Order: sequence, then structure tokens, then C-alpha cells
Amino acid sequence: MTIRKVKKILISQPKPSNGKSPYFELCEKYNVEFQFRPFIKVERVSLKEFRHQRINILDFTGIVMTSRTAVDNFFSLCEEQKITMPETMKYFCISETVALYLQKYIVYRKRKIFFSQTGKIEGLNTAFTKHSKENLLFPVPEEHNDDVHNYLTSKKLKYTTSVMYRTVSNDYEEGEKLDTDMIIFFSPLGVQSLKKNFPNFEQGDIAIGCFGSTTAKTISDEGLRLDCEAPTPEYPSMSMALDAFLKENHKKHA
Repeated sequence: MTIRKVKKILISQPKPSNGKSPYFELCEKYNVEFQFRPFIKVERVSLKEFRHQRINILDFTGIVMTSRTAVDNFFSLCEEQKITMPETMKYFCISETVALYLQKYIVYRKRKIFFSQTGKIEGLNTAFTKHSKENLLFPVPEEHNDDVHNYLTSKKLKYTTSVMYRTVSNDYEEGEKLDTDMIIFFSPLGVQSLKKNFPNFEQGDIAIGCFGSTTAKTISDEGLRLDCEAPTPEYPSMSMALDAFLKENHKKHA
């Protein structure tokens, strides 16, 4: 199958908030159009679902935050329940970025906030050792791995996991068409969302690219052809792989 000349590229992620994205540079370099349209979105659990977990947030003395998404959904649930976080609450964050994001909801300088310097939960060793008696709440998505659970358990910390959000398909409206020459995926769920929105989708001469080995496997499992993949030793980023792909693609159609 010969791939058509790529002029329109669908990036299944939100549009970058600043103008410094490498995608914008590729847009000018190859005179292509980028469409930013996530195939998936994060949805908070309902208050009814949360209450079924029989968790009272104010029973806890510390919160383990592993992402900004977790922060948003945690405070959204607090707001709906009219819960005000006490100044004594401690926050254990996976990174400085997540810790600073708390400023969106609390007065940062007045709170007890700890963060990992490494971006991994193990970077909080010292903080957890010092505050080993805290009763911790750990907000998680519906689908999650056990890395942080295993760590908290190994440290013999008292913690409770609470599912506060999930990833769902970001559905297209009825009659909305898929008008693109290339699709870039970043997660297996994105690929599954494409098949859900367009059950009769036939790839034909449309190019498909992806980031990540699990996403690549899902593309293959769905019977689709993968034309551009990252990361690789040669192309560690999606934009670099896409740059090389477009160069070759446009050369063939010159």
C-alpha cells in the first residue's frame, strides 16, 4: 500500500498551550496542517460512586498525589462535598511540578508539602520515614499500576486507595467525519477509541504513527499498519520520528 502525500495530521492530544511545540515547526517546514483532537479524556467519578467507597476525606492526615490530574479530581470531589482542607493536611507529591500545581487549590506556603526530586515515589523516602504515622489517602484512576501501592506497602505505611477518575473515549459527534492523511496515537485507549467512533474505519493509504511500544502492539492487534513509530534509538521523540517520516513521504510525492 502506497501512503498518500501527508498534508493533514491528526494528533490525538490536546493542542499545546504555548507556541513552542516542535509540531508547529514541522507545520512550517513541510507545509502541513495539524489537527489536535484527543481520542480519550479523563472523567471524574460521580459523587455517588465515590460515596460507595465509604471514604471520609477528613479522616486522613496526608494525601499522596502522583499527577496533576489526581490533584484536579481530588479537589473537585472536595468542592462538591463542600470540604475545606485543614491547614494541618500533609501532601506527598511525586514531583515538584505536581507539588507546585497544588497552588491552584491551596495556599502553598502555609501547607506541609513534600515532593520527590526524582519524579519517582522512592524520592519521598525521607518524608515518609519522618511522617510514618500519617493516615494516607491515595487518589488513583480506575486503571492503574501497582508501583506506588507496592512501595507504600513495603514501607508499612497506613494508606487507603480511592478511585477518583477514569479515562474514557472522547466521542465524535454523529455524522462527524475523520478528515486526515495521518493519525498519531499516544495510548492503546486512543486506538480503541478510534475503532469505537469509526467501527468501519479502513486505513487504506492513511498513515498511522504512535508513541510507545504498548500502543504499537495495540495498533498491530487491531489489524492496522504502523508507518511511523517512536521512541527508537534514532528518534527518541514523536516529533523527530514524524520529521523523518514527512521528509521521506514528501520526497516520494515530489
